[in-house]
Amino acid sequence: MSLFRYLLLNNWERKVISLFLAVVIWLFVNQSLTTTKVLENVAVRLINIPAGTTVEGLQPNGMLSKKIPLTLQGNKTELAQISSHDVEVVLDALDKSGEWFATITRKNLNSINPDIDLSKAIKRVVLQQLQVNFTRLVTEKIPVFVTQPIGESPRDYQFLDVWPYRLNMTVSGPEEVIKQLKAKGINLTFNLNDITRSDLEAEENKSDEVSFYVPDDWKQISIPSLSDRPFDIDDPQAMDLRIDFVRSDLHPIAKAIPINLFFPPEHSLTLNPETYSLALSGLVQQFHGLYLLRKSLYAKGVSRLFIELVQDMLEISILLSPKTEKKSLDWSVQFLNPRILEDKYVSILMSDDGDTEKDPSFARRREEYLRARFRQYMNRFQLYKSDREKFELNVEIRDHQIVVEES
Repeated sequence: MSLFRYLLLNNWERKVISLFLAVVIWLFVNQSLTTTKVLENVAVRLINIPAGTTVEGLQPNGMLSKKIPLTLQGNKTELAQISSHDVEVVLDALDKSGEWFATITRKNLNSINPDIDLSKAIKRVVLQQLQVNFTRLVTEKIPVFVTQPIGESPRDYQFLDVWPYRLNMTVSGPEEVIKQLKAKGINLTFNLNDITRSDLEAEENKSDEVSFYVPDDWKQISIPSLSDRPFDIDDPQAMDLRIDFVRSDLHPIAKAIPINLFFPPEHSLTLNPETYSLALSGLVQQFHGLYLLRKSLYAKGVSRLFIELVQDMLEISILLSPKTEKKSLDWSVQFLNPRILEDKYVSILMSDDGDTEKDPSFARRREEYLRARFRQYMNRFQLYKSDREKFELNVEIRDHQIVVEES
């Protein structure tokens, strides 16, 4: 113990001075050490861009969408604390045009982090150039095509269609980029899973056709080549953007449906009304010379208005063909005077839609949409016995009679 104390205290003044000098030398060497560091994905901002010009990938805030790596030399300790999120490159584009090879120096660096002093940390930027291509800034209307939605309709509803099908959006940017966008257009697709049953119930009125008006935050489109933020669709028609549904209710068909036999002229020698007739049964009855289908039937996937208009103009048509071709005959539900029925349907709905009065072209497009909906109803029309059971027929020729039975 006395030896340790002797070694510690003997010439203690010199020992303290030596320790102090060692710390000073260590601090000096540490602060003077120079190192090289590469920062990946450093942001680049352009300022003073000449009027009427722009750069491909330039965001509205002046930042380029493309980020670059930077090789820096400077104080080892200070550089160790700097990341790519702390630094940005600022390039002054005043009086620049065409193809510009900008040389990046320490003067072009700007600290985003107020706690970091780049002048102390960075001595130089290893020689680096960035190619900047200026192009004409143009503004155009870009077509937006509203496509068929994805996802599933809410319970008890069936998707009908989206309207309007096409909108326009005013966009500014590099000439080549805008030309490509204008030529191809942009697709806008909604997801039906984002619509709830309560959303549609809130829109219901006297009709079972429900229009879900698209919220404003759905009317945005991302164009990464022009901006990191989505663009609003500024077309005035976007206010009317809607997704239409119809309730999946069963609608009773109040009238008996006539049955008609169609004899192809090519087989008229063997198949004709003089040699073949409908067989009467509990399902098929005759009334004043008419053959009627006596069965309580329903339709679904169409509106109540559609059924009210067409139920007096329905018939079941049976296509006769020789036995040698097929055993069971084809049959289908036919609509009589479909154009007149379509006109009535469109007229009723147009009279209820006050928006059609504000613009003749709007009214014309709306009419085309409603006509397409009516035809869609005709194409999807099916007969049902119950909510989950479709009505099917088996029609055969037996002893010169057409026998109609339920499948």
